[in-house]
Amino acid sequence: MEPSPQLTATQLRRSFQVGARKVDVLKGIDLEINRGECVFLCGASGAGKTTLLYTLAGLEKPESGTVCFEGEALYSKGDGAECRRRNRRIGFVFQGYFLLPELTALENVQLPALIGGYRGKEVSKRAAEILERVGLSERMQHLPSELSGGEQQRVAIGRALMNDPTLLFADEPTGNLDSRTGGLIIELLLTLARESQRTLVVVTHDARLAERGDRRLEIRDGQIVA
Repeated sequence: MEPSPQLTATQLRRSFQVGARKVDVLKGIDLEINRGECVFLCGASGAGKTTLLYTLAGLEKPESGTVCFEGEALYSKGDGAECRRRNRRIGFVFQGYFLLPELTALENVQLPALIGGYRGKEVSKRAAEILERVGLSERMQHLPSELSGGEQQRVAIGRALMNDPTLLFADEPTGNLDSRTGGLIIELLLTLARESQRTLVVVTHDARLAERGDRRLEIRDGQIVA
């Protein structure tokens, strides 16, 4: 059976105004990502990697073109419906962790479920199971300030997985980490995605790390060239 596209982009265009100059960042990008595929987006700084990722994830509306996720058009509903879609079906891992400093690791991981309206002991139990899966069973009650960078990123990965999304985005998840820790984080993301047949899309500037995925796409001057 042929793999079915989970995420499809058609003729995506996006530009920004820099002073008096208009900068075209995405220039008519077409893209298909299959369910369960691990795809790495590479390219030089300013090539449009993060803009493309955010557009595919429903965070930045394109000026023109369409994005379809599991047969549904993104940006076609009101803000509330789009927020619920992202909360329940899409996970995000960012370069800057974005953990709430006053919450423990366990509480940070629970946040997506609480925002989604889930309550009860099952939420805490699932968060604890996820932290154990990412190797932080002994750090659940620690605040972010008491964790290393690699540990904070593992908490952020756990948070992204809390609502069991079918699609996981990661924007330079190793950018604030040393090369060894970064390699471990990429390996963890790939393992977590593949064991659940979850689609993974990662932006990275590190071509060496990108070779671990199923497919590597290079963005240059607003176009996918490889």
